[in-house]
Amino acid sequence: MEIKSQFDYCGKIYKAHWVEKDPTLDLDKNNVLRGVHAICFYKNKIVVVYEKKKNCWTPPGGGIEQNETYQEAVIREVKEESNMKVLHQEYIGYQDVTNLVGKTTRQVRSFCIVEPYGDFVSDPDGDITKIKLIDPKDYKKYFDWLEIGDRIMELAIELNNKYKK
Repeated sequence: MEIKSQFDYCGKIYKAHWVEKDPTLDLDKNNVLRGVHAICFYKNKIVVVYEKKKNCWTPPGGGIEQNETYQEAVIREVKEESNMKVLHQEYIGYQDVTNLVGKTTRQVRSFCIVEPYGDFVSDPDGDITKIKLIDPKDYKKYFDWLEIGDRIMELAIELNNKYKK
């Protein structure tokens, strides 16, 4: 499935093209794999994190470091931002995001099942100051990625239902 739409990220609107195929295809110097976000389930709740500087809630995620796979980036970002261990991870899709100046970056979206290492204290970068576990049906109260977000959540909930114990 492909969706061309927009989404709101912490009060800024971005153009996006959502695709459900291998995220490493068709990459070039103008379109690089840069970021990840994970829809993380713990006991049928999803994890959201609060970005203090941007004054918004979002699923855990961030940049992909040099020589890091997107799967490794998901594991690292989830641990840093929520103090949760990724027990299971599956790729959902990617979106090519174009910002206001026309620069496009590719961002992967993953589904994860997680468990806490312990209490959340702080993010090493200091960007994330709080985490919450929320009912998946309430996600739009915390982040609304519009049509693309609805598709991401639909796929994540399907996967979570598949793995429920």
